[in-house]
Amino acid sequence: MLISPPFGGARAPVLAKNAVASSQPLATQAGIEALQNGGNAVDAALATAITLTVVEPTMNGIGGDGFALIWDGKKLHGMNASGRAPAVWTPDYFAGKATMDLIGWNTVTVPGVVSGWIELSRKFGKLPFAQLFKRAIDYAENGFPVSPVIARQWREAIPILKNQPGFSESFLIEGKAPNAGQLWRYPAQANTLREIANTEGESFYTGKLAQSMVDFAQSTGGCFTMADFAANQTEWVEPLAFDYGDYTLHEIPPNGSGIAAQMALGILQAANVKQYPANSAQRIHLQVEAMRMAFADAYAHVSDASTMKVPTSALLDRGYLASRAALINHNQAGSYGAGDPHAGGTVYLCAADDSGMMISYIQSNFKGFGSGVVAPGGIAFHNRGMSFNLEDGHPNQVAPGKRPFHTIIPAFLTKGNQPTMAFGVMGGNMQPQGHLQFVMRFVDEYLNPQACSDAPRWRIDDLGKLTVEASMPAMVVEGLKAMGHEITIMPANSLDFGSAQAIALLGEETKDAYIAGSDHRRDGLAAGF
Repeated sequence: MLISPPFGGARAPVLAKNAVASSQPLATQAGIEALQNGGNAVDAALATAITLTVVEPTMNGIGGDGFALIWDGKKLHGMNASGRAPAVWTPDYFAGKATMDLIGWNTVTVPGVVSGWIELSRKFGKLPFAQLFKRAIDYAENGFPVSPVIARQWREAIPILKNQPGFSESFLIEGKAPNAGQLWRYPAQANTLREIANTEGESFYTGKLAQSMVDFAQSTGGCFTMADFAANQTEWVEPLAFDYGDYTLHEIPPNGSGIAAQMALGILQAANVKQYPANSAQRIHLQVEAMRMAFADAYAHVSDASTMKVPTSALLDRGYLASRAALINHNQAGSYGAGDPHAGGTVYLCAADDSGMMISYIQSNFKGFGSGVVAPGGIAFHNRGMSFNLEDGHPNQVAPGKRPFHTIIPAFLTKGNQPTMAFGVMGGNMQPQGHLQFVMRFVDEYLNPQACSDAPRWRIDDLGKLTVEASMPAMVVEGLKAMGHEITIMPANSLDFGSAQAIALLGEETKDAYIAGSDHRRDGLAAGF
């Protein structure tokens, strides 16, 4: 692994025996404090995650979903804390609509993130559950200065969300977002967090908070019932494993979309991507084409695991991926539909401790603040339900109690059945694309986590268009254009290219220390001791 950064990044990697990396410095510090108070990596991740709901409300909240991959020192565990559709969400409920709404009550599935906090703490934590909320409650009650990045996101959300139930009352000051540097306090949210902490989450799903959310929904156009909340359940799942060279990339199985990154890696292996130099137009061309193919398959086949018509084993079959790779023209951009396998706004964080425990964790309200609906007490609901499909017979068709296709995906890399790196890239459909680029930088180019993060990125946007960062070398951009790619160049450090956090073991000879990195595209901080 190359310790020195080759991309001239402003941030140096952090080397320590205990480490936390997140998209917000105050949250990272909450995680470090948990470690210094006798907690382990999971306690640190939870303290960080809970604090993020307060200090980065433009990306996540109490009303979102979460996923995690945890190395306990011997084994990798997967956790799916994504919520399910309300009982009334039958196809008939959405009759007359061609697509799901983008904001509002009809995008809100039952929030799963709180149940994820509970499960992680019970299964792996050392500290008392309530102690994990200390910093979050303090910042909500006494305030914190809003950063320029978050202030901008806050301001941009107003025209879209200001008329949604509870949004303006909860997140605006006389109709305006807080300015950069302004102190933001939200005592009502502090009370909600205190209630969750003191009841170990019971209030959120079967008690006082659940009743408050249901009452608010029933009075403002929502359809939640107490039964919807009581039925919520976090699942422990077996991570999907896929080999890339000497390493294995682990992702949460569907309804998560991490399989798209694994499919793209398999297509690239079959296409012999390593025949082309790192950072060349030819190599990036193949990456883009492989990702387009993987997205086509993911959007066609991935859904709640209980309703998938194609098994994940078929999507990851080496023969199938080779057949997809054979369709790629190495010198010309193409357009791809889904294959037939039968024939063959989010926050991410990670933590690690000196016992060898590592956790890769992600939680999200999906698009920025989410649905725009905010229940009393600062419970901002996500809009994950917008990812359902209304096409009759589609695997991801909306149905009661069903989980939608999910973009938020933590990742974990192992080598020889031993942990190597916890990492993730927040940012909608950038996430599997970010995983692909991060893994190839780390495995093929031997870059450290900070350098992997600093490297210029490309992205296939929601419309299928290719965008690249302005920091991408001009020779590469011109080479891609010559192969038929229509390219939009985005400003350097654009939020569209996601935000990575990563912690890796320092080396095969040094297994008792870590090297951590945090993305310069956000306010992030990697710290350790």
